[in-house]
Amino acid sequence: MVADIAESGVAAEELKQFIERIERLEEEKAGIAGDIKDVFAELKGRGFDSKAVRQILRIRKQDHAERQEQEAILELYMQALGMN
Repeated sequence: MVADIAESGVAAEELKQFIERIERLEEEKAGIAGDIKDVFAELKGRGFDSKAVRQILRIRKQDHAERQEQEAILELYMQALGMN
């Protein structure tokens, strides 16, 4: 495959197109990350706890059954440690 790319202008052009697409997507991702950072700064400025919001975002990404299982394990561990 490497020799094919080195010898073929077509494969080299295709590779270049893939790389350029990835670079554009990386730029978009950086822009979106900046937007998210701005939203967090705004919510923090309004008095919300950004750590709690990040935790809520993680929880909302989880499947309901997975979340219930994780909460049950956490509760069990806390009971074992006398934390409730």
